[in-house]
Amino acid sequence: MINAPKTIRENLRFLCAEIDGQLIQLEAFFKEPTAATARRIMDRAGYAHNLKSRILAACVQQMAGARKNDRKHLTLRSLEFVATDLQRIANLVRQSLRHAERIETFVTLEPERYPAIVSRVRQGVARIEDALLSRDSEKAIEIGQLQNKIEADYRKLFKAYTRDMRNPDRLPADIANSLLVASEFQRMGESLRAISEALISANIGQAVNFERYFALQGLMSDLDTASDDVTIETIAETRSGSSISAIKDKKTETVTAVFKDGDKSKVKEERQGVKSWHSIYPGLAPKILSYRKRDQSAALLIEHLPGLTFEHIVLNEGDALRNQALASLSRTLKDVWKQTRTAEPADLGSMQQLGKRLGDVRRVHPEFKETGIHFAGETLPSLDALIIKAADREARVTAPFSVYIHGDFNVDNIIYDPGENRIHFVDLHRSRYMDYVQDVSVFMVSNYRLQVLDRETRRRISDVSLAFYKSVRAFARKQGDDTFEYRLALGLARSFATSTRFILDKSHARRMWLRARYLIEQALACPPGAEARFRLQMKEIFVD
Repeated sequence: MINAPKTIRENLRFLCAEIDGQLIQLEAFFKEPTAATARRIMDRAGYAHNLKSRILAACVQQMAGARKNDRKHLTLRSLEFVATDLQRIANLVRQSLRHAERIETFVTLEPERYPAIVSRVRQGVARIEDALLSRDSEKAIEIGQLQNKIEADYRKLFKAYTRDMRNPDRLPADIANSLLVASEFQRMGESLRAISEALISANIGQAVNFERYFALQGLMSDLDTASDDVTIETIAETRSGSSISAIKDKKTETVTAVFKDGDKSKVKEERQGVKSWHSIYPGLAPKILSYRKRDQSAALLIEHLPGLTFEHIVLNEGDALRNQALASLSRTLKDVWKQTRTAEPADLGSMQQLGKRLGDVRRVHPEFKETGIHFAGETLPSLDALIIKAADREARVTAPFSVYIHGDFNVDNIIYDPGENRIHFVDLHRSRYMDYVQDVSVFMVSNYRLQVLDRETRRRISDVSLAFYKSVRAFARKQGDDTFEYRLALGLARSFATSTRFILDKSHARRMWLRARYLIEQALACPPGAEARFRLQMKEIFVD
């Protein structure tokens, strides 16, 4: 960990001492509840706030010269969190005191139980400076583990107070205030855990919580690599809450593995998806090096795949490499689809998917809530009404076969290795047998929604989408899939509309929203039974 500047270290020491002094006074109040003791605590409300403010100001000043993702920046951010949670403990001390002062029969609080709990909080505060200066994650962990003991104390108190509710000699207001006092100590334990996680994050150079740290340590032991020999850098944060990091060798700066953690069910789905791809089409998915689960979270250590994401290629590389990557992608997809094809018809269900996500879209873009459109004296139906009609039409037009699809075929989930001229897939938790139009529509719209608006880049994006469409359309014709374009229109409509929830640029989002409506209107204008003759005007859709 980068050494903290002297002014921050000094103010942090003063802040820890101040919090400890307030906790001592609170302990004294539980032993002998006097107004003088209470006043001494209340009168010091500004001290902790001022010290925290000095630490935060110093951190902001130091961060002005640090890159956002370097170790110094993370250390300073961690120190901000430590200072903030220390002041939170001071606030909780005063809050618990206010609740205690409202108790008429003080014995109801069972005050003799509290000095031991206060002592646990003091132990945590006393260890902060040592854990910071020694850069010892084990000492930081000890601070966080005090939360478990404080939580156990809280549960015992909760049980005792709720039992007293049946005692007619106890005043209900006294029991309620006693419960509130206990709750404030429970929150102090949560603050100690947050401080512990901030210190660990500073030490390892990666923002972590307890579950993530233990998962990472366990996986590193499986990799047979000492944690001191590697650095950890965040690659991405997924929308589902998972975090993805690169494990780098300190000496060579090469990525040795990828660490992914998150909700146990999501990580389990990812693991199963990778396994399925290895059995169905070996070599396309990365290898799983290790898997660990802990409580409701889990983590994977995944093989690092060389190459560039398709997003990077579209935005940053030349036409030659882009065309080479696109050709490799098209060839790979057609081979996967041929090898995994089954005779089972597949329902795309894109209009049902869109209907379920309209609420999420309109929380970001409330202007997309339509009751009807009035134009030239005519009232056009709302998009919601069009979706209901289109869902009925779509249910009657199924894909003639099923194939194994990626399931989340965005441009950042596709990796191309120019050296080997090979495609790899990542983020595979949604893989399943399905209509291949699902992946086709998601890929095309994930290109279009890239938020780079200069004319040349938009042309490149359009070229990729149109070339990909032509390639897949040729595959569909060879496979006798006559309704491919009709289903694709509805799939694109779904992807355009639902993707707007990730776009804050109002103009770009509106272009996507209008394209979704246009595609649904075009699909509904096609006479029932004529879906095989439906044709998409793709240039009108993808050329800005």
